[in-house]
This record gives sequence, structure tokens and C-alpha cells, in this order.
Amino acid sequence: MLYSLVKPLLFSVDPELAHDISLGMLQQFRSLIPAQKIEKPVQVMGLNFANPVGLAAGLDKNADYLDGLGKLGFGFLEVGSVTPKPQPGNAKPRIFRLTSHQSLINRMGFNNLGVDHLTLQVAASTRNFILGINIGKNLDTPITQALSDYALLLEKVYSQADYIAINISSPNTPGLRNLQNESALEALLAGIDEKRCQMEDQYQYSRPIALKLSPDLDPLAIPALAALLRKYRIDALIATNTTVSREAVQGHPLAGEAGGLSGAALREQSRQILGAFYRELGEDIPIISVGGIDSADEARVRFEMGAKLIQIYSGLIYQGPALIKNILRSL
Repeated sequence: MLYSLVKPLLFSVDPELAHDISLGMLQQFRSLIPAQKIEKPVQVMGLNFANPVGLAAGLDKNADYLDGLGKLGFGFLEVGSVTPKPQPGNAKPRIFRLTSHQSLINRMGFNNLGVDHLTLQVAASTRNFILGINIGKNLDTPITQALSDYALLLEKVYSQADYIAINISSPNTPGLRNLQNESALEALLAGIDEKRCQMEDQYQYSRPIALKLSPDLDPLAIPALAALLRKYRIDALIATNTTVSREAVQGHPLAGEAGGLSGAALREQSRQILGAFYRELGEDIPIISVGGIDSADEARVRFEMGAKLIQIYSGLIYQGPALIKNILRSL
């Protein structure tokens, strides 16, 4: 109800400004917000989730708003993407609303305050939900040296994350998606697996690792990629990130803006990737479905297609926090 009153005001200003205002207010007045948690317990990756609806990475890049977001009823939050060093991201404006399509285009470019800031924020938060930390390489790190960034980030976040998501699928860091090529991905996952073994020896416990992939993958490549997920003990697949395709928004005045398209316009691509990977992975590796989930009906479709968890982002922007409750009550 409250969101329906403030949404016109938020949508009257620049999307990034609206993002900062709404999350800042949520965090500041979190003590006044009654907890909305709806229990629909599920175990995935060996973790006990209060419910299967999560927040996708990108909304809270620096873990600055954990306590406020934790009041909205999510079963888990994923923060980031975070990089080893702070970086400003791309020039503004870098978020665009395609309201008629219930979609967004963003070209943020991994803007964040760096992993040291994020870990301090996580340590200072009070939370009763599963926390995923999404990690990515710095813009100025060559693709050939990307593993060094991911290995460093694994060290930094290992003790604070409930699971760690490896982001190699953002379209807004030049060359990043090249890591999804079979040979490059094998080298990266082999290095990540080796680093994880070191961390397991150091801490004497294991942190689940998820891999976030693009909706723009060649369908013919999916069997080989699925085999690599198995080979290198990846605990979950996050499908999908945003798309560079504009097929679903042809003719929109903003369709020519560079960046990743999310929201309802991504729905069909996200479904296709979910279905293709589920056919390869079955129940062996759980899939977290994200992209175009903006209703209880769509959430049910993803679970029926094999997803074990779902994440929302653009749907939250357009529908408000009531979307979480609507999905959970329908399950």
C-alpha cells in the first residue's frame, strides 16, 4: 500500500537517484518496519533458507542496506557485485526505465566501494537470512588475470558469506563474458576450486559457490558448460544475468541505450536458459532462477521448470515489496 503511494514520486526522478533515496529511507527507518517474514523453508546448497525468494545482486552493491532489506520478507539476499578495489563504474546516466515493458536497462559497470567496505558493512549488520556475496573482477584487471581478483575476493568474503556467487556474465565490464567460453571457464573454475580447497583447509568448513551466467549463451554450448559445473563442484547455477538483446523491446525509444536489459522483457530468455540447464543438470546442481519474475504466476512457472530458488530485482522496482508476500502466499 505504502509503495503504491510513493512509487509515482520515485518514478518522477532519475532511476539511480530514486534507488538511492528509497534504499536510504528503508535503512534509516528500518526500526519502524514490521518484519514481513513468511516461512516456507527449503534446503539448497546445504543451507536452510527461511523461504525460496531472494533479492538478486545489484540492488545493494555495498551491503549498505542489509538491515532494511532484511525486513521485507526475503529468504535470502545477494549483495554486490563487489570488486577487490573500489571503482566508480560507468558515466551517468546509467539506468533507464522502459516502463511500458516493465523493464530496465543498466550499464552500471560494477560501481562499488570495494570489498573491504562491504565486509565491514556485513560485519556490522544484524541479519536472520541467508547472505550471498556476488564477486567480480575490477575493470582494469586484464581478463587473462581475472582469476587473481576472484581468488582474492574468495579470501576476503569467505568467512562472512553464506554462499559466494561468481559473476562472469555482466555485459557492462568489457570482455567479462569471454570467461564463459569453455576453455576460459575451465581454467577459471579450476583455479577457483583450488582456492576453495585452500580456504576449506584454513577454516575447516566449506562455503557453497554459485556461478552466474548470461541469458545470451549459445544453446549449443550449454551441455559443455553444465559438464564443467559438475567437474569443478559448483554448488548452484544462477540463471540469468541481464541480456544485450533488444528483440523484446524493439521500437522503444530507449532500446538503443547500451547495457543489460532486465525485467519482463528478459522473461522468455531466462526461461529458456533455465530449461536448457535443467535438462542437463537435473537435480544434481540446483538452479537459482532470476530474470523477469514479477508475479506469483511467473514464480510458480520457474519452480515447475526446476528452479530451487528464485531472485527478483526489476519486479521489486515495478511491483514493490508486496511482490515478495504475493509469491510466498501462492506457494
